[in-house]
Amino acid sequence: MVSREQEHSESQISSSSKAQQAPRSMRTIRSNAVGTSFLDKMTEYEYALDAKLAELAKTEKPFAVTNSLEISQDFSEFSACSSDISGELQRLACAWFLQTENLNSEILDSISPEDLQPAVMICIKGVKSPSPIVKRSAAAKLRVLAKNREENRALIAESGAIPALIPLLRSNDPWTQENAATALLNLSLNDENKLICTRNGAIKPLIHVLKTGTEVAKQNAACALLSLALVEQNVCSIGASGAIAPLVSLLMNGTNRGMKDSLTTLYKLCSVEVNKERAVNAGVVKPLLEFVSERRSGVAEKAMVVLSSLAGIEEGRSAIVEEGGMAVLVEAIEDGTSMKGKEFAVATLLQMCSDSVRNRGCLVREGAIPPLVALSQTGSARAKRKAEILLGYLREPRPAASARSP
Repeated sequence: MVSREQEHSESQISSSSKAQQAPRSMRTIRSNAVGTSFLDKMTEYEYALDAKLAELAKTEKPFAVTNSLEISQDFSEFSACSSDISGELQRLACAWFLQTENLNSEILDSISPEDLQPAVMICIKGVKSPSPIVKRSAAAKLRVLAKNREENRALIAESGAIPALIPLLRSNDPWTQENAATALLNLSLNDENKLICTRNGAIKPLIHVLKTGTEVAKQNAACALLSLALVEQNVCSIGASGAIAPLVSLLMNGTNRGMKDSLTTLYKLCSVEVNKERAVNAGVVKPLLEFVSERRSGVAEKAMVVLSSLAGIEEGRSAIVEEGGMAVLVEAIEDGTSMKGKEFAVATLLQMCSDSVRNRGCLVREGAIPPLVALSQTGSARAKRKAEILLGYLREPRPAASARSP
């Protein structure tokens, strides 16, 4: 499952052509990054610092955050006022790190544990910045840092990133919102972080992303909610917070990946009856049947699984009948290419007919007996057993069954 984000293309910061250019003056860098308040203090150190920047620019490796932070240490011995200089350089390093958009993900992902902590703290400060650009960049870097390594996820959460990221889920900037949602998805893959997300109120803001975000943001918000739903006490609260309707909307209007993410999340949420009712009321049955009927690649079988779950409640069974689902399910047994799909189709029909004479009659009129007989002979062991039970229901005399009719 659960974690799969769409990567932005990333390029290295330095190239051979750039390495041949003279580095910009430190005075220019400071003016752009933090203004001119420290210009007079730094005059005597410019040549030394420019030399250091030139040396770093000539290296083949991209200019990583640790290089930036080391600058302040390398020049601390030059003056008694080095603490002031070090502080400014630290701020310059932070500004550079947060405002550089195209850091290679492999570089960020390979930062050592010793160097990760200061980088994370820079990012956490960044997501709280008044600058929209800095917020966006800081969230993007936390997204990458939390992507692959479990130890990173734990350290980032322990540093306080989760409560800092959650407000960005309501950002008016779509890319900031997307980066925050994806960062929280990556962080939520850690079990302890699931609890931290929930305690800090992540559920409703993630649902807001489901309603307002980019396609990628919606998909990753759905996956984040699925991750949080793996904590059983969250299943009801996610449904009660309003997640079902936007998940159904994503199912109907999203990309193929969005449909898959929505289906998986809906299946998990529909493990409790109240969420099944919410899903039926949100109109989920019709698109599910369409996916099954069209045999849409990658989603037809998942749709059948969700339908089977919804058939466990009366509202779900009624909606399946009203939307013409009996014929669709019979066709899935007769012509479906997936044995798993056939198993779920016969399981759904078994639930539909176990206590309803009316549905049994409808099933017979749809021509279900021949494909059920074939399935009872050639299907998997589970499919054979369910097909035989259903055939037994269909062969019962109508008067004997009518007593159980609803």
